[in-house]
Amino acid sequence: MVDIKLWFAAVLLGVLATAVMDVGSLLLQRFAGTPLPNYTLVGRWIGYMPAGRLRHAAIAAAPAIRGERALGWAVHYLTGVVFAALLLTLVGPDWLRVPTFAPAMLVGLATVAAPFLLMQPCMGAGIAARRTPDPATARRRSLINHGLFGLGLYVAGHAVRWLLGL
Repeated sequence: MVDIKLWFAAVLLGVLATAVMDVGSLLLQRFAGTPLPNYTLVGRWIGYMPAGRLRHAAIAAAPAIRGERALGWAVHYLTGVVFAALLLTLVGPDWLRVPTFAPAMLVGLATVAAPFLLMQPCMGAGIAARRTPDPATARRRSLINHGLFGLGLYVAGHAVRWLLGL
């Protein structure tokens, strides 16, 4: 596969997989009452980084910044693209010719390390949300969302194969 085509495939794979995760989150909200992830707070966290502020006692208590919602959503989708590229790097670009479930789900579930070990601690929630009022529920939601992303990688792999004629 030509490099530019591989990069395009990774972008398409990441965007579609992230969209599957978001649709799954919407369905969980609609039918199970599960709160939606708040990507506005991700945008706030990222927005403070150029000023040298990586850690917050409680990101929700930090003053809002201009454009934080759009920034949060952009980072959410960009992260999905990076994780899709990671999948293709780990299993090889030929995975797109015959997408298989296990690698997609394993990478999807492994990506939960990002919120557990980086985002939540830096945003004031502690490692694996241990400082939240209900850490078990927060952890379960993260695992479900990242499982949805893994499912999305698998489904999107088939869509990308079809769209790019692989």
